[in-house]
Amino acid sequence: MSKVRVISITNQKGGVGKTTTAINLSAWLANKGKKVLVIDADQQGNTTSGVGLEKNEVKNTIYNVMLEELSLSDVKKPTCVNNLEVVPANIHLTGAEIELIGKDDMEYILKNEIDAIKSQYDFVIIDCPPSLNIITVNALTASDTVLVPIQCEYFALEGLDQLIYAINMVKRTLNRNLKLEGIVFTMYDARTNLSSQVVEEVKKSMRNVKEDIYYGIIPRNVRLGEAPSHGLPIHLYDPKSKGSESYELLAQQVLEKEWK
Repeated sequence: MSKVRVISITNQKGGVGKTTTAINLSAWLANKGKKVLVIDADQQGNTTSGVGLEKNEVKNTIYNVMLEELSLSDVKKPTCVNNLEVVPANIHLTGAEIELIGKDDMEYILKNEIDAIKSQYDFVIIDCPPSLNIITVNALTASDTVLVPIQCEYFALEGLDQLIYAINMVKRTLNRNLKLEGIVFTMYDARTNLSSQVVEEVKKSMRNVKEDIYYGIIPRNVRLGEAPSHGLPIHLYDPKSKGSESYELLAQQVLEKEWK
């Protein structure tokens, strides 16, 4: 059996397609026969609702895991996708950062929990909050790689250097095996020069990165925006859409890297 991959999806900027990527990458990997656990580590709980759960009705969440009250096995739930389970989140996670202050080895809570159950899965995907807080640090400490969604907009590069710095800092101090998985360009519009310029600028800025990373492109797609309101990943909501096809290609890139 191949090694379990733990992948954090993170960007401290909001609205870049981070949760959309977490939902649809997880769902496509599961659809291709992989056993997947997606961990919603964002207090907004959008990954939770995006895979068919009512986030405000879930009793036990990642919050209880971070406070070491329950294990991941205690809180994980089945989803609308075969082979895909979710560790849910909701607004209760907001208080976790304050409650963790002063706790011994607080950066390793999620890693210890994932290590205890990851042999049951092929992939563990973590949807990080849109900030570099202790929850994100926990996710990076627990992960093998980091996948970074970047919106194709004017300020796309703003914050990327800070994020790479944070990843390198975690690598130096908490998780020396952490690597960059890839960059996903979201809301790509082939009709504009801006989208292609953003792609070129990011690739140029990443030339000094030592890891063998891949680049994925997700087009601007109305159906992708509609799917979460129905509690469905895009491959169940509209399998023929460009959004679905693009996330299938991204899942294929992830699977191909698995064998390198």
